[in-house]
Amino acid sequence: MHTLNPFFLSLLPSLSSAVPSSKPPYKLNSNGIPPFSSLPLNPPAPYLSAWGLYGPKDELGTLNRLTPGIVASASKSEIKTGVRISLNWAMNAQGNESFINRGNFGHKIYPAGPYYDEIWDYNSQLSSHWDSLRHFPYVAERRFYNGVRDQDVIGEVNSTVNGIHVWSEKGIVGRGVLVDFESWRRKQLDKRNPEERFRRFDPFKGETAGISLEDVKAVLKWQGTKVKFGDILIVRSGWTVAFNNKTREEVLALQRSGPISASGLEQSLPMMKFIWENFSAVAGDMPGVEANPSRANFTMHEVMLAGWGCPLGELFDLEALAEEAKRQKRWSFFLTSEVINLPGALASPINALAIF
Repeated sequence: MHTLNPFFLSLLPSLSSAVPSSKPPYKLNSNGIPPFSSLPLNPPAPYLSAWGLYGPKDELGTLNRLTPGIVASASKSEIKTGVRISLNWAMNAQGNESFINRGNFGHKIYPAGPYYDEIWDYNSQLSSHWDSLRHFPYVAERRFYNGVRDQDVIGEVNSTVNGIHVWSEKGIVGRGVLVDFESWRRKQLDKRNPEERFRRFDPFKGETAGISLEDVKAVLKWQGTKVKFGDILIVRSGWTVAFNNKTREEVLALQRSGPISASGLEQSLPMMKFIWENFSAVAGDMPGVEANPSRANFTMHEVMLAGWGCPLGELFDLEALAEEAKRQKRWSFFLTSEVINLPGALASPINALAIF
């Protein structure tokens, strides 16, 4: 059994009591998915799970939504100027001691005859990355996406099931939508009587830094952005901005002050329904994507990774993207992200470009 990182310890309620004992029949809509109200699809499978939707051996989950037609349509509608923006935070951006307690990034260059070689030594959670479907299970049930067990991930059986290498075959490619919450929040502060929650918002204090569905929809309206089925949702909370504006001493003091807390999407059934009905993957500039500590009796990591097979992307560098979106007055773009081809890997650098 592996040990869960302290960052998620407050995000681990038992879900067994919330699993319905039965479900009504459901029909697939025009996008090929059942209604949110039908989840879980196959009780007694865990809370809100969609196991079996794409078959018992599926390892793509919601990436099945990125059909050739949807990707082709996205390329035609989104690539207009050819401007390309990297979303990759520096591999060593967290310095010699990572804020999220995932060890340090090591990089060694050494002579190898007439040329040089190098060695990288790092935890895949240290910088911009996608979490795979074997990264986080339903904690109470100890089951990963489509019912995969602990022993299938870390047991003696040489299994690579749910490894991120499966995604490398086609990549995570489609229409990206930026929800620039940070810019919108700062705009609210310019008003005569801004809401107190906008003043108190601190990306390093999860209890004051939840982003609600109402916030997400308000930002989309402010931007004039329309969501399409299969989109890749990317949320800018301002976490990396806050990180970069702190001294090393301030970052380490926060790290050592107790359980790590951070901004992110609020856990709510309306939020989950919105994501289920629209997106193929979800990412952000913060560690965890979801607010920590949790605001519900479930976590997005359990439901989205283990239940739906929905990739979660963390610590994206969204600053240049936000500036370009503002310049072009367009917050949608073509996203291409090619994960590493390492059989059985739990996560991967994103290798991502936004193309306008």
